[in-house]
Amino acid sequence: MLHQKNILLGITGGIAAYKCAELVRLFVKQGANVKVVTTKSALDFITPKTLSVLSKNQVISDFFDANNNWNNHVHLAEWADVFVIAPLTANTLAKMATGVCDNLLLATYLSCKTKTIVAPAMDLDMYQHPTTKNNIQKIESYGNLVIPAQSGELASGLVGEGRMAEPTDILAFTENFFKKNQKLFGKTVLINAGPTYEAIDPVRFIGNRSSGKMGVALAHEFLKQGAKVTLVLGPSSQKVNDKINLINVESGNEMHQACLVNFENKDVVVCCAAVADYKPKEVSQQKIKKQNETLNLELVKTADILADLGSKKEKQLLVGFALETENLLEYATAKLKKKNLDIIIANSAMEEGSGFATDTNKVILIDKHNKITKFELKSKTEIAKDIVESIISYL
Repeated sequence: MLHQKNILLGITGGIAAYKCAELVRLFVKQGANVKVVTTKSALDFITPKTLSVLSKNQVISDFFDANNNWNNHVHLAEWADVFVIAPLTANTLAKMATGVCDNLLLATYLSCKTKTIVAPAMDLDMYQHPTTKNNIQKIESYGNLVIPAQSGELASGLVGEGRMAEPTDILAFTENFFKKNQKLFGKTVLINAGPTYEAIDPVRFIGNRSSGKMGVALAHEFLKQGAKVTLVLGPSSQKVNDKINLINVESGNEMHQACLVNFENKDVVVCCAAVADYKPKEVSQQKIKKQNETLNLELVKTADILADLGSKKEKQLLVGFALETENLLEYATAKLKKKNLDIIIANSAMEEGSGFATDTNKVILIDKHNKITKFELKSKTEIAKDIVESIISYL
């Protein structure tokens, strides 16, 4: 749920700050990128070295570092997918409620366009004070999310409300926040990607130059949007998040079978694999020796995975890819109709920076209502975001 999410953790000067070492560890363990900003008084309760080692980032507590370089609070705010402030003391709470901006943490908060989640922590009487209750209501009215303080033994020796929520509770609250805001939460997605290798003999094959980068980027983007993703991947060196159901295959037949088995009950199916169109009619069981001047191979068509899925489509949104060297729109549109697709993503192998084995792509999206959307040359990660957003809009 938190994989590759950018979490900015703000720590203020309360005894509960010591728990933030565990909170950082939990966020990082879930795959989040974590940066820590503190008030100066927070460092009386926890060391920056501990937090920097756990977060793998320098801890920031002032507008300027030791070398007099500016710590840009605006960039910090822009980086964050969410700002979590824990513990939130009565002092910082009051400043957030009234707009006081006298330290880096508050300047970052006021610059933040993403949601801020706060976990108050203070003594019982402070937490029950009408001013505190009023300030909590105020910051909630500004759109902030409050994790209520818990009951228990407090630093003062009193027992009652005021304890900061436990790190595991803050983690669960943060995960739930992203869950609610993920546009594809609860949806299931099937993707095929990469090349296929069609054996000639035990050491040789027919294949293509596909790297699988585009399909893997799509799988990761669907995952970030909350979908449950199954990826059928041909031979590829691309790393895949372990939260994705990865099915490794080699041949077109293996990919075909894996797609058929996993097609039913999927909400979205994206076929961007570069499946070999032909394979040897006969495969030699031994390595073919280089004896003659020529070698003749009889090739036969491989299964058309996309057409087969299109014929079986019921409720699925089916998306295909078309890589062409000429007549891009004409061929892609014909493929869209012939194979019963909802959307086709067209790109040219002749376009510089597009196609196989590149880190970038330039695509045209065509839907079955003849709406055409063109995307400029971008990284495949950025193109994946564009494609997934377009699919979300279509859904």
